[in-house]
Amino acid sequence: QVQLVESGGGLVQPGGSLRLSCAASGITFNMYAMGWYRQAPGTQRDFVATITSGGSTMYSDSVKGRSTISRDNVKKTVFLEIKNLKPEDTAVYYCKAAKYGLEYWGKGTPVTVSS
Repeated sequence: QVQLVESGGGLVQPGGSLRLSCAASGITFNMYAMGWYRQAPGTQRDFVATITSGGSTMYSDSVKGRSTISRDNVKKTVFLEIKNLKPEDTAVYYCKAAKYGLEYWGKGTPVTVSS
């Protein structure tokens, strides 16, 4: 079955950085667009970044300029690096795989930005 497993979350101080990973199994990874979303308590899930099967990237305004999404098709893993973290980056970060209307989600990894 399809599994997306996020890792790399945790407690980070403001101004710090982190790198999230999402390992996929059960899909032909290189055919899927991969994305990162986040959901803070009491809010809706919001788009963060996406990378197409061809490697094109797009970012939300909230992380543009301090975030990099990348993928390793051999390891079937997508990464999200965010620098200069802010308290408002605190959320559960989710990974999504999408292709032609099919969507799969991971269970999320929590990130807390606090001193």
